[in-house]
Amino acid sequence: MTKRLTEVARKAGVSEATVSRVLNGRGGVAEATRTAVLTALDVLGYERPSKLRGERARLVGLVLPELQNPIFPALAEVVTGSLAQRGFTPALCARTIGGVSESAYVEMLLDHQVSGVIFAGGSYALADAAHEHYRRLTDRGLPVVLVNAGVDELGFPHVSTDDAVAVEQAYGHLHSLGHERIGLVLGPEDHVPSRRKLAAMRQVAGWAEGADLVARSSFSMEGARVAATKLVDRGVTGIICASDVLALGAIRAVRRLGRSVPNDVSVVGYDDSAFMTCTDPPLTTVRQPIETMGQAAVDLLVTQIEGGGVLADELLFEPELVVRGSTAPAPRP
Repeated sequence: MTKRLTEVARKAGVSEATVSRVLNGRGGVAEATRTAVLTALDVLGYERPSKLRGERARLVGLVLPELQNPIFPALAEVVTGSLAQRGFTPALCARTIGGVSESAYVEMLLDHQVSGVIFAGGSYALADAAHEHYRRLTDRGLPVVLVNAGVDELGFPHVSTDDAVAVEQAYGHLHSLGHERIGLVLGPEDHVPSRRKLAAMRQVAGWAEGADLVARSSFSMEGARVAATKLVDRGVTGIICASDVLALGAIRAVRRLGRSVPNDVSVVGYDDSAFMTCTDPPLTTVRQPIETMGQAAVDLLVTQIEGGGVLADELLFEPELVVRGSTAPAPRP
C-alpha cells in the first residue's frame, strides 16, 4: 500500500497524503487534483477503490494493429499530443504477432474505466473478422472513433482517407506517363479499404470482372514481393500499392527479377510514411493527411465524451499525390 501511494503520488505530482485523501473519498481536494490522482492510478494499472470504479478516468485508449509500419507511430504522435492538450491521458495499445489481441485490449481498457477509444486499422476493417468486442463498447455507451474505412454495421463515426480519390490520382499519374498495363497490390479480400481501392480502379481503368491485374498480400514486404512478382510476370509496367510497405516489397520484387524501378516498372505507394524520401529510389506515393485526420478523430471523441452528439457518419479526407523517383515514362516496346 505504501509503495502504491508513493508511485501514484509521484505520477500525479502530489503528496502521498493527497493521494490517500482521494482514495478514501475525503473532501478538501481540488477537482483537477483528484482527476490527476485517479488518472495516475489507472495508468499505473492499480485498481480503483470500489466506490470510485463507477467513474470514468480521463484516460483514452488508442488501439493500433502494429508499430512496424511507420504510418501508425505517426498517427499515434498526432493523437496522443492532441489528447494531452485536451487534458486526457492516452493509453497506447499496439498489437503484435502472438501478443495481446484487440479483444483483450478492449477488456483491459474497459477495466480501467477509460473515457473513450480510438481504433486504427483494427478488426473493423476486415469484413470477415470477429466484431463482438466492439459491441461491448456499444453496450457500455463508450465513445469510439474509427480511423479509415471499416464495416458499416458497427455504428461508430469514421475518419477516413478517400480511397477512390487516392486510386484516381495514382492511376492518372501512371496513365499520363504512358503506362497501359497498371496493376494493384492490395490487402486481403475482406479488407474494406482494399475493396474500395479495387472498386475505384475498376471504374477509372474500365476493368471488367476477373481482371488479372490484381494481386493480394498481407501487409508485409515479403507478401508484397510475392504479389508484385506475379504482376510483373503478367506484363504490368506500373504497380499501385495499398501501402508504402507493400510498395517497398514491390520494388524488391522488380529488382529480384533483374529489372529496374522506374525504368522498367513504376511503383506508387500509399501513406507517405516516414523515410519514403530516403528509399532508393525515393517513393512516389499518395499521402494520407494523418495530422488532420488524427486531430479530427480526437475532436469527434472528445465531443462524445463531453456529451455532445456525433453522427455515426464517415468523414472523408482528400489525399495528395507526391511524385518522386519511383515512377517514370513507360518503357518503349
